[in-house]
Amino acid sequence: MSTIKPARITKVLPDSIAADIGFEPGDAIVSINNTQPRDLIDYQFLCADEVLELEVLDSSGKTHHVEVEKDYDEDLGLEFSTALFDNLIQCNNNCPFCFIDQQPPGKRSSLYLKDDDYRLSFLYGSYLTLTNLPQREWQRIEQMRLSPLYVSVHATEPDVRIRLLKNSRAGQILEQLQWFKERRLQIHAQVVVCPGINDAQHLEQTLLDLASFHSVEIPTVASVAVVPVGLTRFRPQEDELVSVTREKAQETIRQVQLLQEQFRQRFGYTFAWLADEWFLIAGEELPCESEYGDYPQIDNGVGSIRLFLKEFNIAAKNLLPQKVSKREFTWVVGNAVEKAFMPIVQRLNIVDGLEVKMQALSSDYWGQNISVTGLLTGHDLILNLKDMDLGNGILLPNVMLKHGELVFLDDMSVSEVAQKLNTTIFPVANQEELIKTCIQN
Repeated sequence: MSTIKPARITKVLPDSIAADIGFEPGDAIVSINNTQPRDLIDYQFLCADEVLELEVLDSSGKTHHVEVEKDYDEDLGLEFSTALFDNLIQCNNNCPFCFIDQQPPGKRSSLYLKDDDYRLSFLYGSYLTLTNLPQREWQRIEQMRLSPLYVSVHATEPDVRIRLLKNSRAGQILEQLQWFKERRLQIHAQVVVCPGINDAQHLEQTLLDLASFHSVEIPTVASVAVVPVGLTRFRPQEDELVSVTREKAQETIRQVQLLQEQFRQRFGYTFAWLADEWFLIAGEELPCESEYGDYPQIDNGVGSIRLFLKEFNIAAKNLLPQKVSKREFTWVVGNAVEKAFMPIVQRLNIVDGLEVKMQALSSDYWGQNISVTGLLTGHDLILNLKDMDLGNGILLPNVMLKHGELVFLDDMSVSEVAQKLNTTIFPVANQEELIKTCIQN
């Protein structure tokens, strides 16, 4: 029995083929040219043809058959409720540092889904371990040339990786990388460093092994991000893990920087980067912007602060006036970025009539003394900002919220937090929105 569900449409883009045909949100595509798409990858592949025979289920449950003639590769203009129309490939590893297992019980069910799905990796850059793929999925990766994928390597020594992932199949990583190399497919790699387990000489071995799969012509491993483990007070007991100390961060920075010099000499390319968090924990200056190249590991927080500052300066030159009518805001960020973001506050406060106060918070909710902005919760805002003069409202980075929803990681809504703090909350998605919110009438 098929586990594939019809692809439910959530949006029809204006002036698109689908809009001309009369598609509406709530309709669903059952098949394209007699094939049921498993996911967005199948949908895009099948829709590349010039002639499409669509079986469509409308919102009332009635079936329609629609024929479409279009240019090759022309998009229909549809968006869907999910990228996967069949079952999510779930993770059966038991990594002690997995953030899913470091959350309190009783929250929304989506917070506890542990995916290890190569399709989400290909489409959105999420990381997978390669330990949960049946043979047919390996064959599909090869046949459809699904590259690059984003792989959580953590360690290349079999015993160390098995210890980290708690999965006997985890020791096959070097053979799997060879599989990608033979097929000329690419990955971007991630190494989460857990002190005492995969750090020091193990980290060096991992980076050197990964570099052996990098070549200037067709690099199998295109880049590596080295990330410090993040721990919360909800993590399982006796999990072997310890936090990254200032001293360990400084040691790791020196170690990786020496290897980076080797890689630049060999490849003319840095190849392995340290996440910004290392420098924040170590209390050291971030590398200059030019060292990040084309930001291949930006989603791992590699260069994200430098890029944010650069894009803010560009937006500020274009948007910030000399004067506005009097207004005052409170900008909430994680205390990990307090020092790095002070230039932004200073630049905003040059504007006559504008006052922005930064509140750099740690997360009591997660039990962290140093916190990145994306992990702050509604609980943290209420605990730290209650009875404080917040001016005209709170400037709230969208990274604190569930994607597409006004809900924090602790399930509190933005409206609930605003009510408890007796203020207005302005979610801002980027530097331009931050500035426009500050200067709008």
